[in-house]
Amino acid sequence: MTAPVLAMTGATGFVGGATLRRAVAAGWHVRALTRRPQAPRDGVTWIAGALDRRQALADLAAGSDIVMHIAGVVNVPTRAAFEAGNATATSNVIDAARTSGVTRFVHVSSLAAREPDLSNYGWSKARAETIVKASGLDWTIVRPPAVFGPGDTEMLDIFRMARRGVALLPPKGRMSAIYVDELARLLVALAADRHASVGQVYEPDDGKPGGWSHRSFARAVGRAAGRSHVSTLAIPAAVLKAGGRLDKLVRRSRAKLTPDRARYIAHPDWVATSGACPPPELWRPEVETGDALAETIRWYRRENWL
Repeated sequence: MTAPVLAMTGATGFVGGATLRRAVAAGWHVRALTRRPQAPRDGVTWIAGALDRRQALADLAAGSDIVMHIAGVVNVPTRAAFEAGNATATSNVIDAARTSGVTRFVHVSSLAAREPDLSNYGWSKARAETIVKASGLDWTIVRPPAVFGPGDTEMLDIFRMARRGVALLPPKGRMSAIYVDELARLLVALAADRHASVGQVYEPDDGKPGGWSHRSFARAVGRAAGRSHVSTLAIPAAVLKAGGRLDKLVRRSRAKLTPDRARYIAHPDWVATSGACPPPELWRPEVETGDALAETIRWYRRENWL
């Protein structure tokens, strides 16, 4: 019996890598876009290319049963770069799917799309969602909250601080979180679902009602690392935003804390919307967050990241 074929962007990244592993284990053959040469891997056909190379995207989608778009940009210096990496790239992937006759499309967005006026990142993710909804494809959109797990660099700093017992945090607010393997399991389930999830926008999380305060999440990380207590200090929004302006002035295009990112971090509500979780018959969180944090810490330690 021929394995179903899943075309995937972002497979060499954090979320995409976990999803690729899950998909292959579930019996999919994955056609995966890559900028750099990759080692041969059972169940995977690597397609050389990038999101701005239309022929490569056509090769990626050819012969596939579903296209899953995970790749995107998170921290680039200009609005135009966000538009190119998130909105225009999504349009290119959709065009490749349509040209190849693929009708099923799963798009990984972000909670930031709920706040398009807050940051260039959120604006570009909202633009990408608009393009997906107008595509005429059988689409599903997934808006993950903060994603953590082995291999992640975005949340590594909070793990490092919590392990030391002192954590600098964003201004007072709340967030949802999801373990990367749980998100990957959802994405693979959506690949197989061609009915209930079509036309839906999902905001999955770890199942914690009302999400986490930044302090409670930092302390949960500390407990997973063996710390009985983590002291926390919330950085005022004005200070955070000033830091974004300063980092951009000093490091220019290499800035990590840009004004755009500072506005995003300072927003008080990044909690998954109540009622927007996928239906339980399709997916529900299975791994307790404390266990997922502990596994993440074990991985970081094995790799000498902590």
